[in-house]
Amino acid sequence: MAHDYLDASTLAALGSVELRARMIVEGLMQGMHRSPTQGVSVEFAQHRAYAAGDDTRFLDWKVFGKTDKLYLKQFQRETNLDLVVLIDRSGSMGYASGDGESRKAEKLESRKSEGGGGRRGSGSAVSSKTSGGGWRKFDHGAAAAAAVSYLALTQQDRVALFSFADHLEQVTRYSSRRDHWRAVAAALDGMELAKAENQKSLKAGNGGAGSLREPGGDDALRRGAADLGKVIDELIAKLNRRSLVVIVSDFLDELSGLERGLARLNYRRHDAVLLQVLDPAELTFPFREPSEFDGLEAEGRLPVDPQALRKAYVDALTDHLAALESLSRKFTFDHVVLNTSEPIGPALSHFLAFRASRLGR
Repeated sequence: MAHDYLDASTLAALGSVELRARMIVEGLMQGMHRSPTQGVSVEFAQHRAYAAGDDTRFLDWKVFGKTDKLYLKQFQRETNLDLVVLIDRSGSMGYASGDGESRKAEKLESRKSEGGGGRRGSGSAVSSKTSGGGWRKFDHGAAAAAAVSYLALTQQDRVALFSFADHLEQVTRYSSRRDHWRAVAAALDGMELAKAENQKSLKAGNGGAGSLREPGGDDALRRGAADLGKVIDELIAKLNRRSLVVIVSDFLDELSGLERGLARLNYRRHDAVLLQVLDPAELTFPFREPSEFDGLEAEGRLPVDPQALRKAYVDALTDHLAALESLSRKFTFDHVVLNTSEPIGPALSHFLAFRASRLGR
């Protein structure tokens, strides 16, 4: 159900935060975002010398009284924003170590009452479990996507949901109706993760990392794998005006394709937020016993001695996160890591408050 993604604690944490775009946006209806066109509004912009034919209603008589010169008051028109939520439904988003069960603020009401079974059938992307029955990365990302959509809709912004694995799919239409978040949440609720060909169940000593990928290779060509560069190209072709694009993914792949996509978004003057969803096991690599890791996107199986590999893995992940952060800043976009073992509300609230203050709110 839609309320599964937006429980009271999540909304309480996010209620005082305004989601604002970095850039000046174009729109048709009055909302909460600054427009490049000047017109009548409540926010003063600047004075301009009067010229013959100008509307005298906007003369500033106080300035005339002081300077004996005629000046017009100009205003910034407040307009609405297009929010595009782009969520990753590739195979690696299905990973769960089980540690995500400790999260409290976002635990689904149905799982509280029914001991984790949920109300939906086993075919549901949300109720189905993988690798130990934990709160999957996709579940965490879907909750964040629904919360951000809700915030935007309360500000009269238009919202549309897209998903991607090996290609882009538009899941919902654009709408600024307050009840549109129910359609967004319902779509997330029924979304299936892509299956890679010959994909096997994850089997590893203590749950397994599950989302380890081979460097390079043709992962993006396999069914169920994501090529973000191509996906962003497909998305840009569908954007009719400048938008805020929120990408929800684990971003555990080569960054060259993503860099090309972000460069195109920046060139078209769109804004972007990268919400990187990671399982605590992926962040800390806590495994001890020799294990066989099975890739979730058809990378195959890899026997590993975790204790021998741990330092190299953590170093590589740290470098990857730093590179992704640097890439985001290069295009003046934002990047935030969401840990599936931590509540979503406080993390998004802190991030969006910081973003608003930095943008000069």
